[in-house]
Amino acid sequence: MGIKRIIEYPNDEEALRRKSKPVRTVNRRIKKLVQDLKDTLMDRPEGVGLAAVQINIHSRVFVVRLGTKVDGNEDEDTKLNPPVAMINAEILEAKNEEEDFDGCLSFPGLFGDTIRPHFIRVKGLDEWGKPFEKIFEGFDAVLIHHEIDHTNGVLFIDRAESMKKLYVIQEDEEGNWIKIPIDMKKPS
Repeated sequence: MGIKRIIEYPNDEEALRRKSKPVRTVNRRIKKLVQDLKDTLMDRPEGVGLAAVQINIHSRVFVVRLGTKVDGNEDEDTKLNPPVAMINAEILEAKNEEEDFDGCLSFPGLFGDTIRPHFIRVKGLDEWGKPFEKIFEGFDAVLIHHEIDHTNGVLFIDRAESMKKLYVIQEDEEGNWIKIPIDMKKPS
């Protein structure tokens, strides 16, 4: 298994903010990278997406678990779909921006409400190097937008309207999950 260490903010901010380079050819090295990303994501059941930059490889490659319902609450009935890879993904059209739940494996335990499109049309390559152009809606659009941001060096905290939109989730005395706002300075 190719489980890799996920780099984290703030210690690895410089690496997380570095823009990734396009993949020229889907060769053995890229296929191994895709498998490493899948293995690493599968090892982190709380995650639904992982970009190569998060394992400190600056290629425009990421994997996502599409069709997953995420609302910030742990739910034993949540079924996570297997990850699919996208290479050199590019947004051709984005619309229907709304506030939605966001989180990131590079920010363990931190979540936020960010503004992202809920409709995107994307082109890129699949893990075998075949071109695709697809429309994604709802949380799938949010998820893919988040991962494309990673390839551009943009972090989810950059998408929050204010730091008041960032929080941790804890269980209260009655067993309910509640949002606890955090006090964090927004990077300049």
